Amino acid sequence: MKNTLLILASAALLFSSCEKWLNPDLENLKTIEQMHTDARYAQGFLTTAYRTIPGYYDNSDVATDDAVTNQRSHPYLQIATGSWTPTFNPTSVWGQSYGAMQYLNIFLENSNLVDWAEDPEAAQLFNIRMRGEAFGLRALYIYYLLRNHGGINASGELMGVPLMTQSMPSTADFNVPRASFMECINQIYMDLDSADAYLPMQYNNVATAAQIPEHLRKYSQDVSAYNRVMGEYSRQLFDGLISKAFRARTALLAASPYFQHTSNNSDWATAANAAASVINFKGGISGLPNNGHTYYDNRNEIDNLSNGTNPPEMIWREVIQPNNSDQELQNLPPSLFGNALVNPTQNLVDAFPMANGYPINHSENSGGYNAATPYADRDPRLNLYIIYNGSTAGVSNRQILTGSASGTADAINARETSSRTGYYMRKRLRADVNLDPVNTVRRNRYYPRVRYTEIYLSYAEAANEAWGPDGTGGNAYSAYDVIKAIRQRAGVGATNNDPYLEECRADKDKMRALIRNERRLELCFESFRFWDLRRWKMPLTESATGMDINGSNYQPIPVEGRTFQNHMYYGPIPFSEVLKYSNLQQNTGWE
Repeated sequence: MKNTLLILASAALLFSSCEKWLNPDLENLKTIEQMHTDARYAQGFLTTAYRTIPGYYDNSDVATDDAVTNQRSHPYLQIATGSWTPTFNPTSVWGQSYGAMQYLNIFLENSNLVDWAEDPEAAQLFNIRMRGEAFGLRALYIYYLLRNHGGINASGELMGVPLMTQSMPSTADFNVPRASFMECINQIYMDLDSADAYLPMQYNNVATAAQIPEHLRKYSQDVSAYNRVMGEYSRQLFDGLISKAFRARTALLAASPYFQHTSNNSDWATAANAAASVINFKGGISGLPNNGHTYYDNRNEIDNLSNGTNPPEMIWREVIQPNNSDQELQNLPPSLFGNALVNPTQNLVDAFPMANGYPINHSENSGGYNAATPYADRDPRLNLYIIYNGSTAGVSNRQILTGSASGTADAINARETSSRTGYYMRKRLRADVNLDPVNTVRRNRYYPRVRYTEIYLSYAEAANEAWGPDGTGGNAYSAYDVIKAIRQRAGVGATNNDPYLEECRADKDKMRALIRNERRLELCFESFRFWDLRRWKMPLTESATGMDINGSNYQPIPVEGRTFQNHMYYGPIPFSEVLKYSNLQQNTGWE
């Protein structure tokens, strides 16, 4: 947390010798006051905070019942198999978050004094936009700190994290206690309110002053100035829609079972309405993007992105990475020159229903599941997201054989880079990337930050808890309506009107299980399962299993146990921080 960063070296320093590198000239060092006359330097404080936003794909799925990894040193494998401690905590976002908030607080304390532009109206717009970004990013970092480090202390209190809403000089007292959980939630909401006051819903050019958002017209009605600051050139910076998405994430977290406590007055209706605000902006149920579930391989869509535009599925994304093959190199089967880092489990495969919508283990076998042909007539998402024995993959549509007797590089444990479960991940990969060294082909890609489908699923979960499967709470749609749209998009229940969904419609508990399963499927391998299991307080110790298929012989195999204790529903405060600061209480069980 002690990361004051009050004096920064200029990025333009040119070092002519080791001595000058070790001892930069004083004129090359900048002070806080120089922010006021150097707008680029001032903006750098904000830019730095963007650089440490937690990545979307952290592969935490390999510590759950959804996946394992063949990289034996992988930190989430270590977590899953008993090595998670306050001194070894790959889930920690402590240092990066407090470092970013220090930058943001310095920025907020000085931005009103910066000469942003010669044009006074543009200068004012630059200031309010970047202040809005800073408030939004501070809320974002508090959210991740709360998710990863909030919990119950030894006294049974539901605690958040220390709140840092002003810059901390090196002489400050860093021995501050944790704020309560609700104080953190309220601070997030306050910061998002501030962001909303300064930001447009999205960054788009306008043609007339009347198109400038009403709450921003008091700052300027100059179309040219507005477009310069709030137009398309600012896309992928924090905006009002992203603010609404993080409000929905925060409200869902606060309402979830593992944060229920007498001191927490959050409720499911608040979470549902927060998500509804995003969904309404998108156009309601009909706004659910038709190809959102294949966002990672919508090739024409990805290749034609320009001017910072988003695909229909994306609320927020990172910048386009041209000619990229990182995900394919990490995760394709070895016969396609990949390293198969993430291996889906049989547990996850079993969670995909039949194409008619029934679970494979439905009590009356209404789905028609046949263990002798387990992949036949399944939910189409199974083939979209997972490569199983007999699937084809790669630019040559190579058949992937995973059985231990297949004699291929893709066989279970055939190599260090082979699958341990008999399955390979297809999701996140572009099918037109070729890793063959003789004819390597890389493609454009982006990494998500927030997807619309996540918010639709969050609404379904919260609405069902608040009002039941068919209740709307005054919105135009119910949990049932959202799940029906998601399953229809996937091609589930397309030929029989999805009778299993209708069965769940009459039972809140059944609908809850269905919603959670749909979230599991739609967001698989996107780093949600690890956190969802915790916030639902669901069992963490289900062992990961696989399937060895040789001919007509299907042999389930144990792959990896899960070693979690009950206190691990909450993550620890870093041991180094607790050791330094006596007022910083640890979450119970991590002492």
